[in-house]
Amino acid sequence: MTSDNDRRRGLLARLRGRPVARSRGRRRLGAAVRLFAALMLAGGAYTVFAPGVQAQDNPPLTAAGNEGKALFDVSCVTCHGRNAQGVEGRGPSLIGVGSASVEFQVSSGRMPMARQEAQAMRKPPQFTDEQVRQLGQYIQELGGGPEVPNGDLREGANLATGGELFRINCSQCHAFGGGGGALSSGKYAPSLAPASDRQIYAAMLSGPQNMPVFGDNQITPQEKADIIAYIQDTLKNDGDPGGFNLGRYGPSTEGIAIFLVGIVALVFASLWIAGKS
Repeated sequence: MTSDNDRRRGLLARLRGRPVARSRGRRRLGAAVRLFAALMLAGGAYTVFAPGVQAQDNPPLTAAGNEGKALFDVSCVTCHGRNAQGVEGRGPSLIGVGSASVEFQVSSGRMPMARQEAQAMRKPPQFTDEQVRQLGQYIQELGGGPEVPNGDLREGANLATGGELFRINCSQCHAFGGGGGALSSGKYAPSLAPASDRQIYAAMLSGPQNMPVFGDNQITPQEKADIIAYIQDTLKNDGDPGGFNLGRYGPSTEGIAIFLVGIVALVFASLWIAGKS
């Protein structure tokens, strides 16, 4: 049996251990309180300073950007949403497309679209050149992207090089004469006849509709100048020395024309021979 001395020693030991346990519990509780206070302080500091950080990440728009935003909010927000983030089923986001895409689509009248269809058709533009520039500046300041350089886009161009590049990269869709052609699913490559220098350059940078993007890594700015010069100075001004161009759609229309003319000529020749015999 346990003696009274043993019981007393055990009781004293337990009594000595209680303050130790209590002090450990206090330390843990204090650490938890300090951690909670630190988290609350960090959260409060973030709440106070976050708006200032956000304001630095989104600098104010320039004068042209503000004018473009006003035009955008009236004519484009229905399909492309506020801040150009896009609206599902109506229009894509414009963040990152750059002013080149805006300049091509708006200056050629393709945007705003009259209705949803397989491809945006060229129409008379609804905005002046200055308004197009302002819209492009607003989209450029929102998310950046490719821009059409200012100045003469054909400076130092080489027509022979431009013709070679056009035949390699462009003629498969736009045809050798630049008259355009049909593609799949109701889409088509448009004629290049009404396109300006800046529209051609912007199209190469932005890749509208089914057109691939020809960035500066694929076709250098100098090569772009060569292509533009070839289109504007050769394709549009050669005067069709071979005769009627048949829309410049290539061998398809030419083959049909030759077939019809040849059949008619054979029929009349057969009738003439039969009448003489």
